[in-house]
Amino acid sequence: MKLEVYKIDGSKSGEVVELSDNIFAVEPNDHVIYLAVKAHLANRRQGTHKTKERSEVSGGGRKPWRQKGRGTARAGTIRSPLWVGGGTVFGPKPRNYRQKLNKKVTKLARKSALSYKAKAEQILVVEDFDFDAPKTSKFVEILKALQLEGKKVLLVTDETRKNVYKSGRNIPKVNIIEAYKASTYDLVNNQVLVFQESAVKKIEEILN
Repeated sequence: MKLEVYKIDGSKSGEVVELSDNIFAVEPNDHVIYLAVKAHLANRRQGTHKTKERSEVSGGGRKPWRQKGRGTARAGTIRSPLWVGGGTVFGPKPRNYRQKLNKKVTKLARKSALSYKAKAEQILVVEDFDFDAPKTSKFVEILKALQLEGKKVLLVTDETRKNVYKSGRNIPKVNIIEAYKASTYDLVNNQVLVFQESAVKKIEEILN
């Protein structure tokens, strides 16, 4: 599959990038995409949720009143789960939500996501660019020139480009990520996937 390379001013550069069929034209596997996205979202969870059980709530060290003779229900502690301020029964406890996928499944999931994007013509290749200093207005101009303004965009770079990242991080619906960090979730969770020209080679090296 061949794609034309665009300049940051929106015009065609005249160059053509050939996408590897082993990565951008495989038979997509929906199930592994599901597994990869599920694992990614699970791994983002902190798992620090916690409620206090009866033994952890302060107070309630003595019996609030005598067992019989008051005409009220018997009670052994003011920190009973039935009382306001009492402990919680079967509440959440800290836990690890981490899920693991083997390398073959992870690779296949990424290839499947990229193949879906290529089939839907949602991949755009632009020439490599960087900024001398962070400038959000320049990034916005590039989006306008490429007719991507207002769309959910993922820009994939070949390496860490701090000024590009800082220029685009405050723009709604825009995400910037290095090729080696791009997960299946990142590749799927956008309307348009924008690759810098050198990032295409980088991701092919990673997934081949």
